[in-house]
Amino acid sequence: MQKARVIEVPGQARYLVPFSARRLPHLFAKVLVLGSGIAGLRAALAAAEKTDVLVVTKATASESNTRYAQGGIAAPIPPGDSVDDHVQDTITAGAGLCDAKVVRDVIRSAPEAMRELISWGTRFDARRGRLDFAKEGGHGRARVLHAGGDATGEEVERVLLDRARNHPRITILERTFAIDLFTWQDPSTRPSAPLGASSPRASEATRGVVVGALVWDPVNGLRAISSAAAILATGGAGQLWRETTNPEVATGDGLAVAFRAGAVMADLEFMQFHPTTLYLAGATRALISEAVRGEGAYLRDRKGVRFMTDAHPLGELAPRDVVSRGIVRRMRETEDTSVYLDLTHLPAAQVKGRFPGLAALCETFGLDVGKDPIPVRPAAHYMVGGVRVDPRGRTSLRGLWACGEVAASGFHGANRLASNSLLEGLVCGKECGEAASAAAAKSRPGTLDLENDVALDGPGPIDLADARMSLRSLMWREVGVEREPVGMGEAAKRLEFWSTYIARRAFHTPEGWEIQDMLALAQLVTRSALARQESRGVHFRTDFPERDDKRWRRRVEVVRCD
Repeated sequence: MQKARVIEVPGQARYLVPFSARRLPHLFAKVLVLGSGIAGLRAALAAAEKTDVLVVTKATASESNTRYAQGGIAAPIPPGDSVDDHVQDTITAGAGLCDAKVVRDVIRSAPEAMRELISWGTRFDARRGRLDFAKEGGHGRARVLHAGGDATGEEVERVLLDRARNHPRITILERTFAIDLFTWQDPSTRPSAPLGASSPRASEATRGVVVGALVWDPVNGLRAISSAAAILATGGAGQLWRETTNPEVATGDGLAVAFRAGAVMADLEFMQFHPTTLYLAGATRALISEAVRGEGAYLRDRKGVRFMTDAHPLGELAPRDVVSRGIVRRMRETEDTSVYLDLTHLPAAQVKGRFPGLAALCETFGLDVGKDPIPVRPAAHYMVGGVRVDPRGRTSLRGLWACGEVAASGFHGANRLASNSLLEGLVCGKECGEAASAAAAKSRPGTLDLENDVALDGPGPIDLADARMSLRSLMWREVGVEREPVGMGEAAKRLEFWSTYIARRAFHTPEGWEIQDMLALAQLVTRSALARQESRGVHFRTDFPERDDKRWRRRVEVVRCD
């Protein structure tokens, strides 16, 4: 792989609110985990084997992207499958940007991770007494474990959260918003050697040490958490786009706080759009699992034509980026707002038994999955990029690890293979927890003596709901499934202008901090998309429609410069 293309972005405010840490109530944590999805909880459980852990989550602990994951967890367990086959499918989907060592290490750990989940009480679906494996897009064989038909994430979240809640060394703070990471800027302290074989760049040499976090909750207001080690597991950022499968909490806060703290970001141009989400007026954009097409569903246009069979040899089971683009183009050609997922040729009892959640959802809108085609269209689903980490989850900042969707480990490359995300969360979460607890054993959290006395403000009141919808609409229109330079350039200008009066003010509630985080992250995504002058994986540019391995078999990294 070629040397990364590095974009240096001028920093705005280092912290979102003014504070004096020594005047704030203090909490102390040996290991601080931000986020309560599969990666955060698995990290917390691993760290708690040796030390005390504090988990902070901005909503209820069960509310995360994990809870809404339907398809399952891919693992090379079925007879005839192998680690090599799973690795090859992952690398093929990743379009030349996967880190082969990371891919192999994660997949090699998959069988043990599944055995562990089962031993903890996870109820995966079985058929005639044997685990039932589904086939999904991009996989050469059926290797996806699922639970409750299409409720895998909910089942895994249930098991991990119950185990964490009952662990004597784990404390969970719910409805607590992490505003920023505290960093101690010490010019004599260099971060851990990055990621790969290279040495730290000069711009990374004085980025400091993460020593805790500034948090807020509606009962206590601002509080300072001092930590010996911190793990970022805050999930993705689907809410940056108008159409998304992600819950409202997925606003990219962890990505934004890491960038403000000085962490190196990578691969932010790669947002995966899930091809099939329910598209009905008044309905939430509910994900319809890849497994539905794996079961044999067809994609048809308004005239009943199966269009994916002409677009790719795998038809409806082509990689997600291919299917998403195929749908967008067919919508454009037919001047329709959706295409249609057709299961009517399959036995109705089979469909309803395999996908009870989908059947129940459709019934609420008067659709019978056994008789009626389901209107679907793509939606933002999974942030492939994130905070750059090494195989142990270390970021470019000392004292900070990251895992799950918030991290960019090189596992997914330029396009995540279906059902690899929960696997990554489990395996990398465990790695992060073990590494962070080992580091925390060598130090102790202390009283913080940091302050930010810059009172930020701006002219006029801000309609936060309108700002949020405007940003999401702009990103969907100009930095969506298909991208072109004029539209992305216009998006960059608007985002920069909006920042002049939104970023430079102090809000007092999560609604304001979320829009500031979304605005900052949207600019980084747009800059990264403009920088990558090719089409690769989930990033497709109409002006550069081909993959260019000679110039762009490299990562795009973003780093804050002051």
